[in-house]
Amino acid sequence: MVQVLMIVLVAVLAGGLLYSMAAARVVKQYERGVVLRLGRLHDAVRLPGFTMIVPGVDRLRKVNMQIVTMPVPAQDGITRDNVTVRVDAVIYFKVVDPASAVIQVEDYRFAVSQMAQTSLRSIIGKSDLDDLLSDREKLNQGLELMIDSPAVGWGVQIDRVEIKDVSLPETMKRSMARQAEADRERRARVINADAELQASKKLAQAAQQMSTQPAALQLRLLQTVVAVAAEKNSTLVLPFPVELLRFLERAQQGQEPKPPVDAGQPAPEQPADPPPAEAPAMDPSVTEQTFTDRPLPDAPLTDAVPEPDGVPEFDPEVLPELGPEEQSGRSRSRPFTRH
Repeated sequence: MVQVLMIVLVAVLAGGLLYSMAAARVVKQYERGVVLRLGRLHDAVRLPGFTMIVPGVDRLRKVNMQIVTMPVPAQDGITRDNVTVRVDAVIYFKVVDPASAVIQVEDYRFAVSQMAQTSLRSIIGKSDLDDLLSDREKLNQGLELMIDSPAVGWGVQIDRVEIKDVSLPETMKRSMARQAEADRERRARVINADAELQASKKLAQAAQQMSTQPAALQLRLLQTVVAVAAEKNSTLVLPFPVELLRFLERAQQGQEPKPPVDAGQPAPEQPADPPPAEAPAMDPSVTEQTFTDRPLPDAPLTDAVPEPDGVPEFDPEVLPELGPEEQSGRSRSRPFTRH
């Protein structure tokens, strides 16, 4: 009898051990357990630790709650400004509702991957090339919203989406390189021109200051000689224009300097004063008059030279009459004298 009881007890213990081994489950800290009892969802989600299920009745599915890093395959697309590009991205997401991740979608990882690829293609078609290259933060936010909207019903939360690389055609790369080079050349020329303008202003101020003190030009020349001689030169050639000496001499005398004459241009010739013409000796008793076609003034001449004594007064109304032959042979503008 005792042996029978011992056999039954051992059988019960062995059956209990086998049942415990079949029903025992361990849920890790980063996991949650979803129990399906006879194909229906059990209300309670199993927390991390040791848990028991009914063998043959319950089915436990563990869901990872960690953040998943999923690379999005590179997608070819045409931007809004008709440039063919190849863009790839990376997406970070995690499960926030284990029951929805198991019940609402067959494979939430595959669903998120496909949604990320289609959203990336849509973002490429709506954006310009400059936005893809420079304004990626805005595109990342738009891509995150596009993926997160359907993922909410799957129990998945999108943490972050990043555009990883943008591949351009070789022709576009060369065009962009030429554009960047031209822009840098333009900025270099503008900076050089600005420097020349500032230098010219400073030189003009220096020249104005030196013009008030002519000795400053000599001191500046001596400083230049000292700076050149400091380079360990045995021979020093210093061009010293003669016009500078004349300028300093005139400045010391208080005269205004005249503009120097270029060496390549000849000096303008100063017209020589013509010699004074000798006045012809005239008899004081002879008066020379010139008749022209102009009418005589009505008013009497106040500054007329008085005629010498013994000469009758000239009357313009009484003129000797000349024949047509004498009139044609005589010029009215030819001067004649009367005694």
